Amino acid sequence: MRVVYKLRTAGALLVTILGLVLTTGGTASAYEPVNIVHTERVQAGPYGLTVGFSTWPLRAMQSLDFTFIPDGGIDDKSGTLAKLTPDTGQGRPQPLARHPRKREVWGLDVRSLDLEGNWTFRFALDGPQGKGVGELKNLAVLEQPGPPMALSWSISTLPLIGLVVFLVVAWRRTRPALAAPA
Repeated sequence: MRVVYKLRTAGALLVTILGLVLTTGGTASAYEPVNIVHTERVQAGPYGLTVGFSTWPLRAMQSLDFTFIPDGGIDDKSGTLAKLTPDTGQGRPQPLARHPRKREVWGLDVRSLDLEGNWTFRFALDGPQGKGVGELKNLAVLEQPGPPMALSWSISTLPLIGLVVFLVVAWRRTRPALAAPA
């Protein structure tokens, strides 16, 4: 009788866990769509390109989505993007890939620009009308929002320091007293 009760309990638990996994899976896989709040136009040879931003104005160290939409779609085209920094004016080209949450366009998902200043995005596209290069120049990136990074990190380590002090005090109070030699 006891074995049957344990089997029923285990079976009910298994069905409950399975039900929770199946019913919450759809909610967990949902994602927020990309909202474009500002666009700029770039002419890369024979190709017109719309650059979209999910946040405007741009700020240093602030994550946002970028979308790159060539006229006529991306199906028969390929390309690269080089983000030229304000301090050196250099950047490594990387292939344009589909945006993970907006699959019909190219894009960058949750990226930030590290420095304030005027950035340049250089596009090199290749398609049925040949190759083309274009630049989005003077893309103004404002200073980082919030307090300076060193102050933020200093404040965020205070709870860790408090925890270490607490553990040291607790350990010293609860450790067994050293036996005195007789």
